[in-house]
Amino acid sequence: MQPTVIAPSILSANFARLGEEVDRVLAAGADWVHFDVMDNHYVPNLTIGPMVCEALRKHGVAAPIDVHLMVEPVDRIVPDFAKAGASLISFHPEASAHVHRTVQLIKAHGCQAGLVLNPATPVEALEWVLEDLDLVLLMSVNPGFGGQAFIPSALAKLRRVREMIDRSGKPIRLEIDGGVKADNIGQIAAAGADTFVAGSAIFNAPDYAEVIYRMKAAVAAARG
Repeated sequence: MQPTVIAPSILSANFARLGEEVDRVLAAGADWVHFDVMDNHYVPNLTIGPMVCEALRKHGVAAPIDVHLMVEPVDRIVPDFAKAGASLISFHPEASAHVHRTVQLIKAHGCQAGLVLNPATPVEALEWVLEDLDLVLLMSVNPGFGGQAFIPSALAKLRRVREMIDRSGKPIRLEIDGGVKADNIGQIAAAGADTFVAGSAIFNAPDYAEVIYRMKAAVAAARG
């Protein structure tokens, strides 16, 4: 199991003050910045692109930027995000004609590679690429919008993927995204996640540090 990472999703931040918001949430104890990219094609929404990622780097953000590509096709934009300063780039297998090739493309551009499974995407999608991955991201909501409720069946899926990762012997992170809050993160951690994306639960709170502290404490308690 990897060390705990809290990765606030800037999808829920105040975009009029994005640099300030990212500074505040990192100062409050966040570990990564989660960067949701939606194309109004693969998912029914449109968000931000490589220029915003580059702007955060130029603003002085040094923390890992965890880019989640909800776009189709995916290969065209990978080099742009790598050049813009992404640390990790994750994509959906449904958005790539050749999943292994996309993984190799991400790594060839100097980033860590992740594969994202939607709630109805079977874990078998990982079978032939798991050992090439640095991260597996399980969606606990259907992608496209922030603020959705956690889908409980994601817990069983987490347990299955945790077993797969442990059997591989590789230091692969297991990330969860969707409906993660301080009051359910312990249960999610107990199911095997070590990396937690939270958007509205953090950015809609009056005190970012208090929420992140509660989250990390709940994860630590769940891990014993």
